[in-house]
Formats: sequence, C-alpha cells, structure tokens
Amino acid sequence: MSVTLSPAPGTERRTLSPSVAYALVVSVVGLALFASITPSPLYATYRELWGFSPLVLTLVYATYAFGVLTTLILAGRVSDEVGRRPVLLLALGTLMLTTVVFMAADSVGWLFLARGLQGLATGLALGAASAAMLDLHPRRDPAAVGLANGVVSAGGLGLGMLASATVVELLPAPRVLPYVLLLVLFAVAFAGALLMPEPVAERSRPRLTPQRPSIPAPVRRAFLLAALAVVSSWSIGGLFFSLGPQLSGALFHSADHFVAGIGVFLLAGAGSLAQVVFGRSRPWAGAVAGSVALSLGMLLIVAAVAADSAELFVAGSLVGGAGFGVAVLGALRALSAVIPHEHRAAVMSAFYIVAYCALSVPAVLAGLLVTPLGLRPTFEIFGSVVAALALVVAFEAWRTRPRTALG
Repeated sequence: MSVTLSPAPGTERRTLSPSVAYALVVSVVGLALFASITPSPLYATYRELWGFSPLVLTLVYATYAFGVLTTLILAGRVSDEVGRRPVLLLALGTLMLTTVVFMAADSVGWLFLARGLQGLATGLALGAASAAMLDLHPRRDPAAVGLANGVVSAGGLGLGMLASATVVELLPAPRVLPYVLLLVLFAVAFAGALLMPEPVAERSRPRLTPQRPSIPAPVRRAFLLAALAVVSSWSIGGLFFSLGPQLSGALFHSADHFVAGIGVFLLAGAGSLAQVVFGRSRPWAGAVAGSVALSLGMLLIVAAVAADSAELFVAGSLVGGAGFGVAVLGALRALSAVIPHEHRAAVMSAFYIVAYCALSVPAVLAGLLVTPLGLRPTFEIFGSVVAALALVVAFEAWRTRPRTALG
C-alpha cells in the first residue's frame, strides 16, 4: 500500500484533517485557473500602453499554456515520486513570485516572463493537486473527485474573470490590485499546504527528464474519450480567453471591462453550474449531451458574429458553456474511475498536456489569422471547426458507451 493519510512514524508535524486537506487541494485547482484568467481584462490596457499586435497578444497567452506543457512533460510524474506536498509548496511559492512580476511589468517582455513562470508553476500545481484529490477524498470516490475537479476548474475561470474585471473597472491601480488579490490567496493556500498530510508514502528521487505521456492499458479507452472532449471544449476556451474580450466589446459596442469579460464569464459560469446540475448523470451520457450542446452553442456564436447580434452571443456562450462543462465532466469522471493510484499524477498530467495543447495551439493559429482575416471571420472559422469536432466527440461517446447502457 503506497497511500496513507498519516504522517511518518516519529514525526511531530501537525497536519490538517483529511477532509480539510481535501478541500485545500480542490481549492488549489480552482485558484490556479482563477489566476490563469486574471490578466485577461488587462490585455486591452497593456496593448494601449505598449502597442503590440493581436498576434503578440495571443503569443503572450500561449506562453502560459506552453509553460504548463513544459512542466507536465518534464515533471508530470514528480509528485508520484517526491510526494504531493513538496510539489504544491514549490508551485504555490512560484505563483506568489509570479504575481510580483506582473505587478512590476513595464513592457511586453515582462508579460512574457510572468506568463511563462505562471504556466510552469500551474503545471506543477494542477498535476499534484489533481492527484492529491484522488488520494485524499474521504470516500475515495472517483466520480465525486471528477465532479469537484470540473466544477472548481470552470468556476475558477469564471470567478477569475469576474473578480479581475471588477477590480480593473472599479478600483484604482488596475495593473497592481488584481495581482495583490492573487498574492494574498496564494499565500493562504501556501500556508495550508505547509500543514497538509503527505499522502504518498513510498517516495524516491525526482526524474526531471522529458517523459512520453504514459497511459496504462486499462485506462486508454477512457483517456481517449476524455482527450477528445477536452480538445473540443478547451480549444474554444483558448480562443475566448485570448480574443474573446475583443469580440464581446465589438458585439456590445462597449469598452467596459465587465462587458469585455462577459463571454468568458458566461462560458465558464454556465459550465460550472451545468456540472453541478448534471454531475451525477452517467459519464457517457454527459459526454454525448454536453458535446451536442457545445456544438449548438458554437453555431449560435458563429451566427451571432455573422449577424452582429449580442443576444445570440449571450445565448451561444450559455449553451456552449453548459456543453463545455458537462462534456468534460462526463469524460473526466469516466477517466478518474479507472486510474490506478500509482499512476494518478502521470495520467492526470497526460490529460492536462492534451488540454493545454488544445488551449494554446488554436489561440496561436487564431492570432496568426486575425490580422489578415479580421476578428469576426476568425471566430466564424474556429467556431465552425469546434462545432464539428464536438459532434465527433458525441458520436464516439455514444459508440463506446458501456454495454449496460443499452438496456
């Protein structure tokens, strides 16, 4: 047995109770994604100050995603080897440092540095915290862990956009105060991680070498479905998080930061709420229904762009967001249920590698297209592609549903 909730014999370190420790690692997942979206309402301000192009904007965003990918590829299994707690402490400490870099930024080069550091630390945090959720859940219930992971991920994105837009719009020092808020939240999480129990009993020296994602044979079918679902969902997420505020402003004819962030907030908020409502549905059914809703939502957004309709954009964000949440949740629940405990960090890291490729590559491609084609045609093209891909996910989830689902 390699997992325990008790400190090693002979140590006197006080630790959190298992339930509090579980709540802590859940909050780390949400907080990491909360932080990832915090700079988005400020991108227009940064562009005005430093005069960079939409392509540079998407590259700044993609730097974060590539930082996450780098960590997941080099150190995706490190918390299986050295333990969850040391990895979380390193990740949270680096994220605290990142907020200081954001506050000190006075050129686009600082943004690249801050986003790169943030991505590296987020990759560590997500891999270790997601694995620790499976270790520390009071009932070891993979379905509940998948639900919690999905809800806090989508909720963190939505709340991050709302909180940052609120600070930027209503308070002074908009380039500083959002990051002060993050610094405080990360400091609280760091203090909690100091007190958390270490659930990995058998530890070894870390191997920081490039690792091909390793998926055990019994997990591969569930992993394929989860990967397809996250590709269709997160690809539109990357487009929204990098260029969505510009589209919202154009459709609503407003420069207000709340308005600029409404698409991201509705997409993520609807996703989180839908996961709570449909969280106990069968995983394959969630993947099917969620993917169909995601496809419909993307088609509504394409129609909104073509018709210059803010109302269709809101409807598409809500429907697509609900599909986004339920599709990923269904696939993630099916995956969580079959991961062997000794491979938890490795498999979850592989899942996030796929997710962040989906988040970054389309955003970079959109940045390349937006200058020659324009913002609206770019959204029309990518929205149509995602709608088609989501239908492929729905078909695959239906085709590979458990035999018991036929009765």
